[in-house]
Amino acid sequence: MSRVFSGVQPTGDLHLGNYLGAIRNFVGLQDDHECIYCVVDMHAITVWQDPAQLAPHTREVASAFLASGIDPKTSIIFNQSRVSAHAGLAWVFNCVARMGWLNRMTQFKEKAGKHRENASVGLYVYPNLMAADILAYKATHVPVGEDQKQHLELTRDIAIKFNNDFGTEFFPVTEPLIFGEATRVMSLRDGTKKMSKSDPSEYSRINLTDGADDIATKIRKARTDPNELPGTEALDADGTTLRSDAVAERPEAFNLISIYAALSGQDMAATLDQFAGAQFSTFKGELADLSVAKLGPIGAEMQRLMADPGHVDGVLADGAERAAAIAEPILRDVHKIVGFLGA
Repeated sequence: MSRVFSGVQPTGDLHLGNYLGAIRNFVGLQDDHECIYCVVDMHAITVWQDPAQLAPHTREVASAFLASGIDPKTSIIFNQSRVSAHAGLAWVFNCVARMGWLNRMTQFKEKAGKHRENASVGLYVYPNLMAADILAYKATHVPVGEDQKQHLELTRDIAIKFNNDFGTEFFPVTEPLIFGEATRVMSLRDGTKKMSKSDPSEYSRINLTDGADDIATKIRKARTDPNELPGTEALDADGTTLRSDAVAERPEAFNLISIYAALSGQDMAATLDQFAGAQFSTFKGELADLSVAKLGPIGAEMQRLMADPGHVDGVLADGAERAAAIAEPILRDVHKIVGFLGA
């Protein structure tokens, strides 16, 4: 059976974008894959985190995993810092990866911005730690969004270079898993910007812990345009993908349509056909009802779990023990291949 690894940062205030872009997809993978899901708290501290909030935020992500339907008995759920193999393998990969590779990483440039010289070294070598997260388990597949594709390509490069450097076929060349509708959810107030917890407007996002009234209100207040909803003419020739020019002309409309398609499990063509020519007042009512039905129970279960930190901590501790049982022998083998004395 193939092995899947993925992680979510504990930076607080999980929202609809986190759910549709990642967590929802994790649930469906459990049936056909061995799944390892990590709360990547070591990645989180590459930028400043309030130490008093890091543990609660870690529990929040774990609670979202559980509330969304990830089964901790069949899948492994843990937080990264509990398994030392991640840091140990990351150092080896720091010595395998090349500076030129890291200099091409666009996400570092975006996060560091104009203050690159003041960015942490951890933020710079973040992709090497991500490679270690994946390859410490010899994961064969990783679900990725658009913003992580480049990092997975680096993971593949590191695996290939390690194998070539040491004349072995030790690490697999991990394959991406790319999912369908609404893998990139945009702000409800500005369809050209990604949904983000850092947006000052609460109405820009649907938090996973929002209640039914908040969800419905945010959908009703979501920015639209004065035109009727588009139909299937907005699709490319393949009949499945939205035309980029159509999205550029009406970003807010297509953001809401994409959210509906993702939450309903329909493809884009079916959703466009269903609402072609409708008014936004009608469509928003349908989207609000669907959002409440899908997200309301998840939010309620998250709130219940977060009120019982002992249970969540127990799940993470058990998962870390099971994760370490896989990763530590792999790291020992890496030490032998590299030539460390005592390995």
